[in-house]
Amino acid sequence: MSKISLKKRFIFNVFKKLRETEISLHELSYLFWESTLRCNLNCIHCGSDCNQKSDYPDMPIADFIEVTKRIKEKYKPEKVMVVITGGEPLLRQDLALCGLQLVEQGFHWGIVTNGVLLSKSRLNNLLQAGLSSITVSLDGLSESHNWMRNADVYDKVISSIAFIAQHDKLVFDVVTCVNKRNINELSLLKELLIALHVKKWRLFTVSPIGRAKNNPEFAISENQFVELMEFIKTSRKENRIDVNYECEGFVGNYELEVRKGLYFCRAGINIASVLIDGSISACPNIDRRFAQGNIYKDDFLDIWQNKFAIMRQRNWMQCGECTACEVFNWCTGNGMHLRDFETHNVLTCQYNILKKADRASKG
Repeated sequence: MSKISLKKRFIFNVFKKLRETEISLHELSYLFWESTLRCNLNCIHCGSDCNQKSDYPDMPIADFIEVTKRIKEKYKPEKVMVVITGGEPLLRQDLALCGLQLVEQGFHWGIVTNGVLLSKSRLNNLLQAGLSSITVSLDGLSESHNWMRNADVYDKVISSIAFIAQHDKLVFDVVTCVNKRNINELSLLKELLIALHVKKWRLFTVSPIGRAKNNPEFAISENQFVELMEFIKTSRKENRIDVNYECEGFVGNYELEVRKGLYFCRAGINIASVLIDGSISACPNIDRRFAQGNIYKDDFLDIWQNKFAIMRQRNWMQCGECTACEVFNWCTGNGMHLRDFETHNVLTCQYNILKKADRASKG
């Protein structure tokens, strides 16, 4: 499946032109707010390396709201989704207050959570404040999830997923980080989610960043990666639950088979973030040294309009493993979160993983 068909080549070339237009316009559509680095858990794969205590205090709501007010001066707020993340955002007791202020400006807002601190009453409180989307992490069946989360929290997360799924108007999905321990559980996990009335499921492979950087338990083999692609492809054809391999990287001929659209890392193109210290960046998972400014000394709109060149023009990524790659014009170097800041080398290349699996299968 790593060999690109003529049909896919044509599609990729057309999409390349569309992507160039998107980059030229760089219209903001997603804004992440890293509202806290505190977390109630100590997950062994945490990309942000969060703990129960943080060196950074939670950012005051007023500081972030000033950013959204500036954004509203240029963009229609109903077309910019604000996603509150962390750490664990539910540790903040003022989320509903923030949500109300966002809704008053016309923004839609959502949260990304581990689900442990969520209760029916807390969810209702957030819904009354205009919550429109929620993402919950579930990383396998009981033993696998608890291992990943470093705590006995599986039953609580399942309970949270169950009562969230009862709210049909809420945009809701479950995300799973696929690793060596849970890859053989995916079929059972899919049936569980369907039984819980979950409609959307996003699958990731664990990136070698944060605490996962040097943990061999996370990196699945080339053959297991192919198995993952085939699982998603088959599940999408079944159409019993909307399954997608997220924006981890370009997957060759599996494009359009394992996700709704084509691979496109929109970090710094349509996606921005305000990090806990005020840094202005793109996807919160990107190395923090790629930040383009800071809200405490720079104007957010000025930074968004006039900086981010390193994310919008990615020819600098054609180094190391990507130097002579035949698909670079379609891939443009994989996701920004998979780039080493100092060497600029790619940390993981899904396309090369597929190629290695192909070669191994042919002896």
